[in-house]
Amino acid sequence: MTSLLFNICNSSILIFWGAILLFPKTRFSKQLINFPWIPIGISLFYIYFIFISGGLAGADFSNLEGILSLFKNATLESAAAGWLHYLAFDFWVATWIIRHSQRHQIKHLFIIFPLFFTFILGPVGILIYSLVYFVNKKITKAS
Repeated sequence: MTSLLFNICNSSILIFWGAILLFPKTRFSKQLINFPWIPIGISLFYIYFIFISGGLAGADFSNLEGILSLFKNATLESAAAGWLHYLAFDFWVATWIIRHSQRHQIKHLFIIFPLFFTFILGPVGILIYSLVYFVNKKITKAS
């Protein structure tokens, strides 16, 4: 059951990413962008995986050794929960980037690269988007 649920989440997220990346102006994409439907859905699976893995009562997040121990002692369910954590937050950040870029009138073409990196390397995408934002702001101000 764990693999099936994980595969559903892991595969379906590609559809949602494709929608917001390639068709951000469609009604469907606007619904995904304007409310965290996808992160909420993923969070339900996340809670399920955390629950069946035994919870986080013994987890030590206070130091690197504690984090390493979580990885070394991971089960299928806890690993699935960890990955869903990334999927939910990366998608939420992507929708924030789109909303922010639209508010600041940055062309969607210029945020495709940052969105791609948000999908692949989360924080790197945020960094790239920040550079796009500040360059766009400087160009707009100079005009």
